[in-house]
Amino acid sequence: MNRRTMMATAALGLGLAFGGSVQAAGMDKVKACFVYVGPVGDGGWTYQHDQGRLALIEAFGDKVDATTFQENVPEGADSERVLTQMALGGCNIIFTTSFGYMDATNAVAAKFPNVMFEHATGFKREHPNVSTYNARFYEGRAVQGHIAGKMTKSNKIGYIGSFPIPEVIMGINSYYLHAKKVNPDVELSVVWAFTWFDPAKEADAAKAMIEQGVDVIAAHTDSTAPLAEAAKTPGVIGFGQASDMSAYKPSPRVSSIIDNWAPYYVKRVGQLLDGTYAQADAWEGIAGGEVEIGEITDAVPAEVKAEAEAMRDAIGAGTYHPFTGPINKQDGSAWLAEGQTAPDGDLLGMNFFVEGIKGDIPQ
Repeated sequence: MNRRTMMATAALGLGLAFGGSVQAAGMDKVKACFVYVGPVGDGGWTYQHDQGRLALIEAFGDKVDATTFQENVPEGADSERVLTQMALGGCNIIFTTSFGYMDATNAVAAKFPNVMFEHATGFKREHPNVSTYNARFYEGRAVQGHIAGKMTKSNKIGYIGSFPIPEVIMGINSYYLHAKKVNPDVELSVVWAFTWFDPAKEADAAKAMIEQGVDVIAAHTDSTAPLAEAAKTPGVIGFGQASDMSAYKPSPRVSSIIDNWAPYYVKRVGQLLDGTYAQADAWEGIAGGEVEIGEITDAVPAEVKAEAEAMRDAIGAGTYHPFTGPINKQDGSAWLAEGQTAPDGDLLGMNFFVEGIKGDIPQ
C-alpha cells in the first residue's frame, strides 16, 4: 500500500478524533528512533524528516539520543522487522515516516506497550501507544497556485501527481482553484508518476508537460528532478516540494513548500521528558509551523509576491481557508456553497477533482 494513502471511509469514520490514551511518566533521557522510506539525501520528503531528527539533538542535547535511524526501508514485512529491532534496541519513541508503515506500526506497538509509536500521515491508532501526525500541504498549494496563475505565459500549468490518493488530490484541487481565481484562462495538466521517489520518472513527467506547452510545474513527488528538467527550458518555472530545493533559485524554483517536522518532533519528545505525553492525532499546517512557504524569489513580480505572502499570512491567521465556496465538483454538482469551508472529513476522503480540471482520477 502506498505512503500517505487515506481511504475515504476510514478518514470519515475516524476523522481527527483522539483514540485511547496513554500518558508516560517523565523521563531523564529519551531514545528517539526513525524509520525512513527513502534516502536521507533525496532532497525532499525523507531529507526533511531527518532535519526534524537533527532538531531534536539541537533542542535537547544529551537528554535525547536521536542517532538511530534507518533509511530506504520498504513498506511491508521489512518495516515490521526494523521496528521490532528498534523496540528491542531500547527506543522509547519511534517515528515511522511513511503511510505504508501503518499496519506494521500498529502490529509492533501491540507487542511493546511501553514504547511510543508515531506514524506519519496514517489514521490507525489501534493501541494506546500509537499516535498519528500529518501536515496540511494543501495550504501551501493554494499559495503556489496563485503564483502559477499569475506567472504563466501559456496559460498552461502542470502538476506531477505521485498516487491518486486524497492527500495528493486535495493538493491538485487547491493549486488549480487558486490559479483559476487569478487567471480564468488557465488550464491544468496532471501527469501521474505512480511513485514517490524516482528521479527518472519525475523528469520524464516534467519533460512531457513542457513539450505540451506547460510553463509552470508543481510536483507531489520527492526528488528535485522536475526542477532540473524545468531548468533546461528558458521561461519554465516550478516549485520546491517537501524541502526548499534552494539549489534551483531564483529560477526555475520560484518558491517551495517546506515540510517542517521539527516543531512536532521537539514537542512530542519534550512531552515524554516532562511527563505530559499522551496519544494524539495531529494535522497542522502553516499556523502550526509544519508547512512553510519557502522564499519567493525576485523572479516573481513584487506585486504577485506580496499577494502570495498575504495569502500565506491569512491562512496562518485562520482568516482564509483554501477551500471556501462556492466550489463545484468536476461533474458540475455542488460541493461547497458560498462562504462554506470544507470539513476536514471531506478533505481527508477527497476522491474528486473540482470543476474545470480535465481528465479522470485513476482508479
